[in-house]
Amino acid sequence: MRLDEAKRAVFFDVDDTLYDHLIPFRKTVEQVAGPRIPLAAFPYEAAYHRLRYHSDMLSLELGGAGAMEAGAATDYMRMRRFQLTMAEFGLGLTDAQAEAMQAAYIGCQYDIAMFDGARELLEALIRRGDAVGLITNGAPGHQRRKIEAMRLDGLIPRELQFVSGALGWDKPDARLFRHANARTGTRPENSVYVGDSWRNDVIGALEAGWRVVWFNHRRAARESGHEPTREASSYAELRALLLEG
Repeated sequence: MRLDEAKRAVFFDVDDTLYDHLIPFRKTVEQVAGPRIPLAAFPYEAAYHRLRYHSDMLSLELGGAGAMEAGAATDYMRMRRFQLTMAEFGLGLTDAQAEAMQAAYIGCQYDIAMFDGARELLEALIRRGDAVGLITNGAPGHQRRKIEAMRLDGLIPRELQFVSGALGWDKPDARLFRHANARTGTRPENSVYVGDSWRNDVIGALEAGWRVVWFNHRRAARESGHEPTREASSYAELRALLLEG
C-alpha cells in the first residue's frame, strides 16, 4: 500500500495502549497466587511493570520477538519472567507454579476489550483521512490473536499492521518505524506514534524521527532525557491532542 508522502500517519502500540494489559496480569495473580499473598495489598501495577521489563530482557536474550512464537526456549522465558517478577515482591515460585501462572496468563490474554474511547478515536482519525496503523512487539501469532480479539481488522488493513516478530526488529529499534514509513510511503516528519512504554515506544519512535504522544496512563517516571512531543493519560486527552491539537 503506497500513500501520499504528505499524508499524516498515526500509528498505535497495542499492549497497554489500545487495551488495559494490566487486567490479564491481575486476573492471573488472583487466580494462581491468591491463596499465598494478601491480594488487597499487592502492588499490581509495580509488578506488572517488572513483568514487562523481564519479558523484554529475556526476549532479547533469546533473539527477540521473531524467535518467540513457540518452543522450549520460549516456554522457559515465559515461565522465568514470572519467577523473576514475583520474587521481587516476596513470592518465590517453583517451576510448576510459574508454569501454572503462565498458563493462566495466556488464558486471560485474549479475553480483552479496548480502552473506552479507543475505537472511537481510531474511527475518527480514519474518517479524517489519516493513515492509521499498528506497530507492536511480539510473536506474530500471539499479537494477531489480540488484534482479532479487539476486532481491529475491520478498521485497520493488514498492510498497516506491523508486528516485530514477523519483521526481525523489536522496538525500540528505529528500523521498525523506518520500515513502516517505507512500506506505507509516509515520511517520519508526518508520522505520529502513540504508545505507553518509555523504552520501546518513546525512545524508538523519537530516534526514527517521528513525533510521539506518550500514553502515560500509569503515571510512570521518565527513563531518559528524551522528550516526547506530547503526553496524555486518557483517551479523552489523546482525542484532544490528535484531533483538535
